Amino acid sequence: MSDAASALPTEPWWKKHVELIVVILLGVVSVATAYTSFQSSLYGGQSDDKISQSQAAGTAAESLYLEANQQYVLDAQTIQQLAVLRVGVDAGDPLAQAQYDQLYFIAASEDLDAAMTNAAELDAAEPDFWHDPQADEDYQDALFSGYAEEQERADALRVEGDALGLQGDTLGLYTALMAITLFLLGIAAVVRRPLIQWILIGTGGAIFVVTAVLTLLIPFVWL
Repeated sequence: MSDAASALPTEPWWKKHVELIVVILLGVVSVATAYTSFQSSLYGGQSDDKISQSQAAGTAAESLYLEANQQYVLDAQTIQQLAVLRVGVDAGDPLAQAQYDQLYFIAASEDLDAAMTNAAELDAAEPDFWHDPQADEDYQDALFSGYAEEQERADALRVEGDALGLQGDTLGLYTALMAITLFLLGIAAVVRRPLIQWILIGTGGAIFVVTAVLTLLIPFVWL
């Protein structure tokens, strides 16, 4: 009788230790879920920081633009006043020449002076056309380059913040998928039919493996 009993096939290891396998998988998936959730929160925090910096840079860029535009308007008024005084100078009015020189000295910046000099040279070369000094590229660059650089920085920070936010949202999705794996493994721990247990373990394991690989493809970040 004992010989017959010993001849009976024993259960495979995966049937005898299914509970242990489920417990181990629950531990592994729980750690991975905590890691993914932690990384998601860090990405979200960094995204918020970048977007906040982008908004601050955008405000600074707007301030620079308003300042440059105000100077542009003042320079336009200066050009008009100088043009009026030039008519008097050409008519031989000595007072007009003094006023012209004084206004030019007080109101014409180095950038405007260079632009007006270039425009005067173009007027001499092409007398049939009037060349606006404020259309000079160097003049406009001197006025608005600070705004353009700050606005470009704001846009770059916004793009970076949006990219970090997308990574955080993606990790949030992976966290939810890992939570589904935990749910399936939890059911497998209480079900008594081995076939159903392994179906649940296999389904949850497949979800976890794919999600874990995708999670590892996202760069690690720290505080």
